Amino acid sequence: MNLKNICLGALALSMVGGMAFAGALDEPANMAPFFTDSSMKTMKPEADFKAAWASTAKDKQDKMMKECQDAAMSKPHAEFCANLMMYAGHK
Repeated sequence: MNLKNICLGALALSMVGGMAFAGALDEPANMAPFFTDSSMKTMKPEADFKAAWASTAKDKQDKMMKECQDAAMSKPHAEFCANLMMYAGHK
């Protein structure tokens, strides 16, 4: 019985811990304004990208910039981060 409780506890912690690693770049609601399609494969043109960035809340902008400056966090979003640094400006 004790081993079962330990295993269930470990499973629960791993599930909760996995959610903590999702960042601003992994949230579809944050990323959708920058893409032309729901699959988020095609980014908007420069003017639309800049407009989407300008309409993004400052706290989200800060989180996104921070994640784009982290090599490990930005790797899956390399193209997006390259555009963000180019269009939004590197702080």
